[in-house]
Amino acid sequence: MIRIEENYFIQALHTFRMPVYARWFVEYDTVEDLVSLLQSDLLRTHSFLPMGGGSNLLFVHEYYDSVLLHSAIRSVELLNETDSEVLVKVGAGVVWDDFVADCVAKGWGGAENLSYIPGEVGASAVQNIGAYGVEVKDIIVEVETIEVATGTPRIFQNAECEYGYRSSIFKHELKGKYIVTAVTYRLQKQPHLHLDYGNLRSSLPEGNITIADVRRAVIAIRRAKLPEPDEYGSAGSFFMNPVIPVEQYEKLKASYPDMPHYVVDQGHVKVPAGWLIDRCGWKGKEEGGAAVYEKQCLVLINKKNARPSDVVRLAEKIKQSVHDTYGITINPEVNYIE
Repeated sequence: MIRIEENYFIQALHTFRMPVYARWFVEYDTVEDLVSLLQSDLLRTHSFLPMGGGSNLLFVHEYYDSVLLHSAIRSVELLNETDSEVLVKVGAGVVWDDFVADCVAKGWGGAENLSYIPGEVGASAVQNIGAYGVEVKDIIVEVETIEVATGTPRIFQNAECEYGYRSSIFKHELKGKYIVTAVTYRLQKQPHLHLDYGNLRSSLPEGNITIADVRRAVIAIRRAKLPEPDEYGSAGSFFMNPVIPVEQYEKLKASYPDMPHYVVDQGHVKVPAGWLIDRCGWKGKEEGGAAVYEKQCLVLINKKNARPSDVVRLAEKIKQSVHDTYGITINPEVNYIE
């Protein structure tokens, strides 16, 4: 089934919840429908944006003069099961946290640290979402796609996706060339827990810890520092944590001895962007209707009926402030949509 809406109000379809209209909103629920759409005059003559749950998007204008293309492919298929692991193929339109909750309920480990991340399965494979020491690339086996130009299916194995920190081949070399239709994940029946990132371990009970315990702790931590959707619109973490050379970090640490970091490799460390923004005095600051969230400086919120331009200005001021103070460039994790 294909659904086409014109001049469609999409405030409820993106998590910043700003008043934005799209010239067209198109939704499909099968791969065959997607191929048919790619061959249609509508998509052949107009630019289009594949979108998931709208959780990582900032529409920079109040009218998106193109096509928003949304997957409603919500199938979940158990491909293989052994004594130690399962392979599960999940449609791109499945809500990510619904999938995580189902895995935890079935005792399948690997995704629990990624609990409560907004968005859908298709976007998880494009963004390489991550939290608490785990990235989704750690459990992805392969990504099923359709080539935009030809309508031809192509399966990308994990290594072909060129995953990096919040990045993939789908965000760079192949941006706009393929649309994700399904993702296959490998989950473990005897999970190896990842508990040593941030304050996760201290938030867990003593004794025998289960993946359900990890999920509950992650959700509690995220709820404590992120606004609920009905409180303020936001895109979650707005900026990526910058990765800098060890030499630069050591020089900065001489002036800022409490600067936290996480080792990336022998030559690089990751510095929390939220810490940098906080130390620059941005907590709670406002720009028009946009603001820096009081509980977590990494989050920009729609506080007072913000317009897209309010968020853009606020983000640019924060970026410049951090660079002026620390010589570090922080970049948005959120995708700006013109």
